[in-house]
Amino acid sequence: MKFGVIIFPGSNCDHDAYWTIEHVAKQPVTFLWHESRDLENCDAVIVPGGFAYGDYLRTGAIAKFSPVMQSVKKFADSGGLVLGICNGFQILCESGLLPGALISNIGLKYVCKPVHVRVENADTPFTNACRQGEVLTIPIGHMSGNYFCDDETLASLRRENRIVLRYVTPEGQVTPQANPNGSLDNIAGICSPGRNVHGMMPHPERSAEPELGCTEGFKIFQSMLGALVAK
Repeated sequence: MKFGVIIFPGSNCDHDAYWTIEHVAKQPVTFLWHESRDLENCDAVIVPGGFAYGDYLRTGAIAKFSPVMQSVKKFADSGGLVLGICNGFQILCESGLLPGALISNIGLKYVCKPVHVRVENADTPFTNACRQGEVLTIPIGHMSGNYFCDDETLASLRRENRIVLRYVTPEGQVTPQANPNGSLDNIAGICSPGRNVHGMMPHPERSAEPELGCTEGFKIFQSMLGALVAK
């Protein structure tokens, strides 16, 4: 299965995602340039972390206008798998592929550390290799990871089981202390109504092989591969 990893000016986790797909998942992968509309027949697209266009206006606000994102929208509308990680999550929200927004962390500080996230929905193309309620340890690294949406959107996310990941304690409890950035309802990741678009603030590519000290993030990529094979 062929994966595509988008490169924006300012992307800094693109090579990490590429490495994980090529060397850990052992799947074909290509870089997709932000100025190109060609997704090169990829079966899945990863919008990686970083600082697209320097985040000079607002995180993801400029990236949403890039030619490649116009193609990603069409790809997603046709059921294609799209994973947005950190800045990629921000871009997906700005592009309207996911609801809500990522705003500045509570305390206005950059946070970089391993966190625990609980799998709230294991029935998605991004979490099917996980167990419902499983707690994964995956690092974060962001300044604007505070997920926010209006009451109606939150109710819809809950009702449709589209909250995929929540920040929790190591024991799996949802508490204010387990929330590293102030995200509404401890949300760490959500998906689209069709379940084929997923945005998450933690970096699974940074916890995908033993050399990194943790392998639990690889389950996200393993799930995607399983979903593609099952198509």
